[in-house]
Amino acid sequence: MSDQDRTGELLAAERRLQNAQRAGDVGELDLLLDDRLVAIGPDGGRYSKQHDLDAYRTGSSVIDTLTEESVELLVVDGTGVTFAVCAVTGTFGGAAVSARLRYTRTWAYSENSGWRIVAAHICAI
Repeated sequence: MSDQDRTGELLAAERRLQNAQRAGDVGELDLLLDDRLVAIGPDGGRYSKQHDLDAYRTGSSVIDTLTEESVELLVVDGTGVTFAVCAVTGTFGGAAVSARLRYTRTWAYSENSGWRIVAAHICAI
């Protein structure tokens, strides 16, 4: 598969992720997040896949709106990176949040599971 084909699939995976976040779809998030995920949140905390899934399951993370303002993609062989800016409102850790966030996500591609996020960094802008 060419990098161009993988780029299209990566954009589709990024959009699936955003839709799953909006819907609180833990099953879809489970498919898109690699078990080895390391994510750095806007608070500087280090989070795992299990932290993220548990936050959606328990309702401590609820996204009311997530509007993508921009997205850029980089694909090199089986590694992809998405750089997205999104306006987000919701509840996180029991606190109401309204922010513009920059997401940097590193994705790994495999024939068996497609694109999955292995690392992420989120910061307020």
